[in-house]
Amino acid sequence: MKDLGPAHYFLGMELALTLSNLSLTETKYVVDLLKHANMHEAKPVTTPTVNGCRLSFSDGDPLSDPSEYRSIVGALQYLTLIRPNIAFAVNQVCQFMHQHTTVHWLAVKRILRYLNGTLTHGLLYSPSTLHLSAYFDADYAGDPYDRRSTGGYCVYLGTNLIS
Repeated sequence: MKDLGPAHYFLGMELALTLSNLSLTETKYVVDLLKHANMHEAKPVTTPTVNGCRLSFSDGDPLSDPSEYRSIVGALQYLTLIRPNIAFAVNQVCQFMHQHTTVHWLAVKRILRYLNGTLTHGLLYSPSTLHLSAYFDADYAGDPYDRRSTGGYCVYLGTNLIS
């Protein structure tokens, strides 16, 4: 076995270790995904979803090639490990993996446009206290179709997001 020194790239993640912090980004992964989806020259947007937009099964026309939608949404799911800011939007489009339409594809494209404007965003871990805190929020039966609730959580160790 050979020591190759500190890791700089692992499973699509760029690792940058300094004396004061550890930075995790997936810039190359995002650029490759944007090129695969032919969205690398798309105009960036400031949010991954349109405020108040609710996706439904009845909106839009069915897509002719389901594999492209599934491939890109699956890649976005992996990206949520380092980019929790897109987790809600990706969760919304994942609900339509088996029956997606042109409206759902537009929602995926909006997420990609958001990523195009935030290529270098990721997680930053800094030395902090060992204080564990967790936050959870949910709506009550917010889904208009099946009355399911949507929830989300985040867990911090000091000031660092860990889950």
